[in-house]
Amino acid sequence: MSEPGIIASLASGGAKAEPLIAPLLQLLGRKRPGIDAVFVKPTNHANRLIPALLRAQPDARTVLMTNPVSSFLQSVRKRGLMGHRWGRRLYLEMQSYAGIDLGMSPEEQFSMTDLQAAGLAWLLNQNYFTRLASGPLKPRIRTLDGDYFNEHRGETIGAVLAFAGLDPGGPGSEMLSLDHAFAEHSKLGGKVDQRNADEAAAEEIEHVRHWLGLIAGQLKITAPVPQTLV
Repeated sequence: MSEPGIIASLASGGAKAEPLIAPLLQLLGRKRPGIDAVFVKPTNHANRLIPALLRAQPDARTVLMTNPVSSFLQSVRKRGLMGHRWGRRLYLEMQSYAGIDLGMSPEEQFSMTDLQAAGLAWLLNQNYFTRLASGPLKPRIRTLDGDYFNEHRGETIGAVLAFAGLDPGGPGSEMLSLDHAFAEHSKLGGKVDQRNADEAAAEEIEHVRHWLGLIAGQLKITAPVPQTLV
């Protein structure tokens, strides 16, 4: 299931929606003929629900997928104005539940470029994923580099199936070689946009990457999060 709207609604519902998490998961994961497991790809905007989702479904497991900041910011840049707006929105969301005191005044935060704000959202998410992957839920969590996934699709899908307790050579194993399953944009449909970020953006991305590396060093975290799935 690709980004079910109900999960985004749960995330935006706050504490009042939390009693609905368990029955929702029971509904999404209900038994169906010929279905051995249900995989759900939620939206980034629902990441704060990860601990609650795992606690509500004791047999569930999760793969936290991330990528290097350069790849992330290039994706933001390629989406143009709406991508830049999305990056700022994600920063505000991450600060609300996984915030870090960066010693920046409101004026300094407002003065950040769009890619700086998006980059900080990425770093806050790295810190959040690091805490999740090393905390009490660690046995049920694996981390995955998105660029590695794109370059090793069959191997990655096989690892996901094995992590879910399924036989990678059993029913559904034909997915391991179906490159065309990834040919369309997962959100917008149609072909995946292969444009590169422009030269000025590439220069800014490099500056932001260096800046975030310094902050990550002060936080004593490895960013991006090391891969553990494969």
